[in-house]
Amino acid sequence: MALGNKNSILVQWLVGVGDLLVINLLFFLVCHSLGEEHTNVVAHNMREILLLLNFSYFFALYLVPIQLHESIIFVDKIVQRSLGLITLMVFFFSTCLIFLNVGNWVATFLLTYYVTALVVFSFWRVVVRLSLKWYRRKGYSVKNVIIVGAGKNGIELYQVMQDDMSYGFRILGFFDDNEALRRVLPNYLGRTEEVEHFVSRQEVDEIYCTLPGTQDDKIVKLLDIAEKKMIRFYIVPEFYRNVKKSLVMELMESIPLLTTRREPLQSAYNRALKRAFDIVFSLSILIFVFPILYVLVGALIKMSSKGPVLFRQKRTGLYGREFMCYKFRTMKVNDQADTLQAVKNDPRKTRIGDFLRRTNLDEFPQFINVLMGDMSVVGPRPHMLKHTEQYSALIDKYMVRHLVKPGVTGWAQVTGYRGETKTLEQMEGRVKRDVWYIENWSFMLDLKIIAVTVLNMLRGEKNAY
Repeated sequence: MALGNKNSILVQWLVGVGDLLVINLLFFLVCHSLGEEHTNVVAHNMREILLLLNFSYFFALYLVPIQLHESIIFVDKIVQRSLGLITLMVFFFSTCLIFLNVGNWVATFLLTYYVTALVVFSFWRVVVRLSLKWYRRKGYSVKNVIIVGAGKNGIELYQVMQDDMSYGFRILGFFDDNEALRRVLPNYLGRTEEVEHFVSRQEVDEIYCTLPGTQDDKIVKLLDIAEKKMIRFYIVPEFYRNVKKSLVMELMESIPLLTTRREPLQSAYNRALKRAFDIVFSLSILIFVFPILYVLVGALIKMSSKGPVLFRQKRTGLYGREFMCYKFRTMKVNDQADTLQAVKNDPRKTRIGDFLRRTNLDEFPQFINVLMGDMSVVGPRPHMLKHTEQYSALIDKYMVRHLVKPGVTGWAQVTGYRGETKTLEQMEGRVKRDVWYIENWSFMLDLKIIAVTVLNMLRGEKNAY
């Protein structure tokens, strides 16, 4: 096994040992911090309970394995996985204690330990990752790689690997049958038939092949060389140079299939989690907030202009289906409501309308849509039917945003794309962020978007008109 792979295994072992130290030290810290009435049962069964805690960690680790050693993993993903691991561990731990008939006696202890572990364990994992990145920048724990094929894909791959030395790649050079590249590339190593001789003399951890599919004989030979030398082998598809997207591989029995996007919400578990949250969140709003808001805002709307309190409009929803979307009315009753987008200083707006739009209060009736299942709390904002017809013909991938339910708030809205879209480029920016949300959905991302939306409501949004 090559040195880089040995280092990865060593990092995983060190992280695992560190995890155990953290969760056990926290266990003793919480025990000594709480009063005897909350820890009496724990103190009398310390060895058994501590053993259960450590077994629970290993069960949780099986479902949420360590990924800190990987070349590219971002901090938000580290925090998300840390929270998931601790939640699973405490769940297993609590279940075991309940079966031992001591769960009810240590409820306060468990809750305190869980909250403390969420914060401290996430911090520990982030510190480990940052330390590993610093260590790799110094040239340690890196993987020696070679790139076979110095075409457009090969050069782009090289640039990505070189962008951040903390990824842990040491690029030894390129192999390509075009020897004219010797004068262009500072690290040209030779022709493709020289790869076997090179890896026999040098320590190589990974081979990245960017040769076109027409050279399948060379690709198969390279794969054989990699397997004989126990070197990991990766292929960059030739058509990536034309399809600039992250491709996801799926299997149909033993046949590999490449799809153009990863959709976390295709998972039944993720859909169920998102829907459960939508129901709980929307019910809470409709029971505790909406009745008061309806009375107060409804009275102001009635005083500002004639017409209904709620504005209803057909919008485009999941898979392009139409649904009736609800809002607090912010404009005078007019014939252009379904065709003309609101603009700054719009004369159609009522006196209370500006305030409702700036504070997002006009969107609260949409929690009715969320409870009914037409919308989600977070997702791409639903557009009026005319906009769907207009922009679907002008913007590539516009209809992709309808692969998930529209939301009361969304990633585009909290990243500067709320309000009027005066230009085609602005709508393209919104669509790009909507598609990014679909491809990168996580429950933690939804919570982040909700938190930012609440902050924006309190501050007021200049683009909301």
